[in-house]
Amino acid sequence: MGECAKCLPRNFCCCGSLRLGTLVAGISGIILAIIGIIVILLVNVDLKTIVLDWLPKWIVQIIIVINLVMTIIISSLLIAGTLKRNMYLMAPWIILGFMLAIGLLVSILRTSINFYIEHDNLNGSLWLVLGLIAFVVYCYMWLIAFSFFYIIYQESGRGAYTKDPFRRQY
Repeated sequence: MGECAKCLPRNFCCCGSLRLGTLVAGISGIILAIIGIIVILLVNVDLKTIVLDWLPKWIVQIIIVINLVMTIIISSLLIAGTLKRNMYLMAPWIILGFMLAIGLLVSILRTSINFYIEHDNLNGSLWLVLGLIAFVVYCYMWLIAFSFFYIIYQESGRGAYTKDPFRRQY
């Protein structure tokens, strides 16, 4: 086992399997995406993008709904890959999940800083504290899924320490 693998968790919430934790991550992603779509379509929320903040609200809604639908698809692939022990089905969620964690952190910080700039310290503090808790939970779920992915990767014989790449084939 490589040095990296020693740092990875071996179970989910101290007693569950990594497989169970990965399934929880996929199912949670689907549920949260569906709730997000419902909220965006039914509640009058002021949505803005970080870079293109001049876009009309309806375009921002469409962009976010498309992203949430993609989350449902990728989370479904994670669930299917977990059940079939197929790392290729899990890979999109693992790769995009890491990038989304960075985006989530940037979004939390930017939103809370904007509240502080507008002298709304209560909302700024709530966004910061609750957002960082959500970020830690998200990172933990990603780490659990990555750990299960890594186990499947090692079992597939593609691990760095499973074969000698310089051994001659006769």
